[in-house]
Amino acid sequence: MNFILLSGGSGKRLWPLSNDVRSKQFIKLFKNNDEYESMVQRVYRQITTVDADAKITIATSKSQASAIKNQLGEKASICVEPCRRDTFPAIALAAAYLHDELGMAENEAVVVCPVDPYVDNTYYEAVKTLQELAEQGGANLTLMGIEPTYPSEKYGYIIPESGENVSKVKEFKEKPDVETAKKYLAQSALWNAGIFAFKLGYLLDKAHSMIDFEDYRDLFNKYDTLTKISFDYAVVEKESSIQVLRYSGDWKDVGTWNMMAEVMADKTKGKAILDETCENTNVVNELNIPILCMGCKDMIVAASGDGILIADKERSGYMKPYVEKIETEAMYAEKSWGTYTVIDVQPGSMTVKVSMRAGEHMTYHMHNYREEVWTVVSGKGKAIVDGMEQVLRTGDVITIAAGCKHTIEAITALDMIEVQLGEEISVADKIKFPME
Repeated sequence: MNFILLSGGSGKRLWPLSNDVRSKQFIKLFKNNDEYESMVQRVYRQITTVDADAKITIATSKSQASAIKNQLGEKASICVEPCRRDTFPAIALAAAYLHDELGMAENEAVVVCPVDPYVDNTYYEAVKTLQELAEQGGANLTLMGIEPTYPSEKYGYIIPESGENVSKVKEFKEKPDVETAKKYLAQSALWNAGIFAFKLGYLLDKAHSMIDFEDYRDLFNKYDTLTKISFDYAVVEKESSIQVLRYSGDWKDVGTWNMMAEVMADKTKGKAILDETCENTNVVNELNIPILCMGCKDMIVAASGDGILIADKERSGYMKPYVEKIETEAMYAEKSWGTYTVIDVQPGSMTVKVSMRAGEHMTYHMHNYREEVWTVVSGKGKAIVDGMEQVLRTGDVITIAAGCKHTIEAITALDMIEVQLGEEISVADKIKFPME
C-alpha cells in the first residue's frame, strides 16, 4: 500500500503535554509489549503489521520533522511543508513529492490518512480494501464512512446512494451545523473518517488545475503563497465521482483529554499516587516531583515543564481558548538525535538538558549571539568545534564561543547540561553548515 500520513496541528487540546513542536501524536500514552508508544508509532506499527511492504510518506511541518525522525528513525520518508497551509496544499505537495522525488507512477493508488486515529488493526484491513477500490477506478475518490452516533459539527457527512458496504456517494458536506447534520442523519449519512484514496494522477491533475506549478521543487518554493484550504472543501465537496466504504470497527478521535483518558494504557504515568477515594481520574506527570490525588472524581491532571492542568474531564474539552492566552516557550522537544529539556531560564541564560542516543549527532551549526557551555554528565561523545575534534567523557566541560561552528556525536548514550549565555537567546539564532 502507498500511504500519505498527515501529521500536523499544534496540540492545544492536550496541553500541557502538547505544544507547537510536540503535537498529540508524539505523546507516549499507549503501550505495546509493556513499552510506551505514541500515536505515530502505534499507527506506523499497525500499518506495517497489515502490510509489511507498505510505503509510507509523512506530510508534516518543519517543526515536527525532528520528532518524527526521533520516534520512527529512517523508516518513513518525510515530506516537509515549508509552512502550514492546511490539508489540500499538504496533500498536493506530498503527491508531487511521491511522483517527482520518489518516482511513483501516476496510475498507482494512494491512501491519505490522519496520523492520529485510535483504531485496531481491522481499520487498516479496511484501508487495504479502500486502496484496492481506488486501483479499480470505479470512482475518482474513495472515502471511508463511519456510522454516526450523534449530529456532530466536527465531521464531514457522506450521503450514500445505497446501504451497501460499498456505495456511490450522492453528496458530501464538510462540517455542517447541527440542524443540517440532523437532516443528513435522517438520510442515513455517514461520518467521513478523514481518509481519501485516489490514483496519484488524479490528485496531480487536480493540483495543477488549482495551482500554477511545474513540479515538486517549484511547488515547494511557492508554498507560502498558497491559499489555506482543507482537502475536504477544495476537492471532496466539488467532486461528483465518489464512492464510500463503510467501516464498523472501533474508531476514536482522541483529540481531547476526556477521550484520551478512555484509551490510555494506565490510569497514571510518571510519579503519581491516587488514594482509594479517587474515581475515574487520570494523572500524567512528566515532572520529577510527585503528584498526590485524594478524593478526585472525573478529573484529569497533567503536568509538564510547560504547565499544569487540573480539570474536570468533560470541561477539559473546552480548554483551547484559555491555553491560547498562555505565553510560554516549549520546554521539551524531541530531536532527530534525542531530547531537549529546558531546566531553567534567566535573563541572559538558559539551561538545558540534552539527551542523545548512541550513534546520533547534531547538525554542524553556529550561533551568532550566544555562547554555549557543555558539561557531560554521563556517556561519551566526540565534539567538533571549527573542525577540531575532541572526545568528551563524564565530567568534561567545553565552552563554545559565539561564531564557532560546532557539533557533537554520541559515541554512547550521552547526557549533557548545556548552558546558553547571551543577551539574545533564540531558536532562530542557528546557521547550519555541511561537515568540513
